[in-house]
Amino acid sequence: MSEVGKQLLEALRRAIAAEHEGYGFYLMAARSTQDEQGRTVFQALAEEELQHAAYLKAQYRSLAETGRVDGQVQLGRPLAVASGGAIFSTALRARIGDAHFEMSALGVGVHLEQSAMEFYRAQAQQAADPAVRRFFQELAEWERGHHEALLAQQRALQDDYWSKNGFAPF
Repeated sequence: MSEVGKQLLEALRRAIAAEHEGYGFYLMAARSTQDEQGRTVFQALAEEELQHAAYLKAQYRSLAETGRVDGQVQLGRPLAVASGGAIFSTALRARIGDAHFEMSALGVGVHLEQSAMEFYRAQAQQAADPAVRRFFQELAEWERGHHEALLAQQRALQDDYWSKNGFAPF
């Protein structure tokens, strides 16, 4: 196998591991939040991370066995938060001063998705093979949707959370 092929397989291994870490985090968040809507969204995010990992594993196998990506393997459509809907119910705002876990989960999720998005974008830019470039671009876009939704929810709640907890300088 060429050095480029070996580097791509290593990138896929790292991506698979990151998707499993994301799965574990979102599963923990789903089990820990007191907000029912948040629980549902975090569970859906966890399931999407597993879908990403399965997709990447299929591509890894194809590259290892044939030297090419498998154009028949599809990633599917985002289910959890790509539409930009709220992560948490409006009831969370009523207890925002005590929503420490939920605010922390949003912050960690933002960082996880930002990291994944940047990694996939970098892999897409490095890819010489158009098919490889496309599947990394597709993953980057999916992660961008997650990142934007988590960040929007974080920003929507942040001022109230800071104010209730005395963090804000106003």
